[in-house]
Amino acid sequence: MRALYPAIGISLLWGASSALSQPGAPDPAALIQSERDAMRPLSWMDGRWEGPGWAQTPQGRHEILQTERIGPMLSGSIKVVEGKSFETSGQPAAFNAFGVISFDPAGSNYTLHSYAQGRAGDFPMKLTADGYVWSIPSGPVTIRYTARLHEGNWREIGEIVRPDGGSVQIFEMNLHRVGDSGWPLAGEAISPHTR
Repeated sequence: MRALYPAIGISLLWGASSALSQPGAPDPAALIQSERDAMRPLSWMDGRWEGPGWAQTPQGRHEILQTERIGPMLSGSIKVVEGKSFETSGQPAAFNAFGVISFDPAGSNYTLHSYAQGRAGDFPMKLTADGYVWSIPSGPVTIRYTARLHEGNWREIGEIVRPDGGSVQIFEMNLHRVGDSGWPLAGEAISPHTR
């Protein structure tokens, strides 16, 4: 049975490459270039960021130090983001999230795939003149995050938006860039193992 797995893998790869080579199929190189071009407006995010923030909890407003590290992958066609909060004392706090920002050339839309607090999901993301907005549908309300880059400072707020359009702020971070980051690739591409 174990010998069957490589054969299945080869069959799947052959089938996928065969489908992509059909007349009229999108050119993979052109699709990847579209993805890279779509990531350029977000290049300001790359690097390490930190600053004060707060989140509304059942116990009330909780002050934190928020950090973010961000970088490109797949030759710049996607962006990966890790957000981690710390208590004001410097001890790690409960929040740690990982996200992948991608662009779909066919639909001309951005998506943030996020992992946080034991949950995961794909959420629509729109670029604005000075940042972005992404949102999470949550029953009758929407949780909306709005980010803005202004004079080198990254401010992002989170709000609960009611069906009537009213909103309540539940989160804010005000970050400054503290340096470059080699993350996630640390300057090295994957290379084959030599024997």
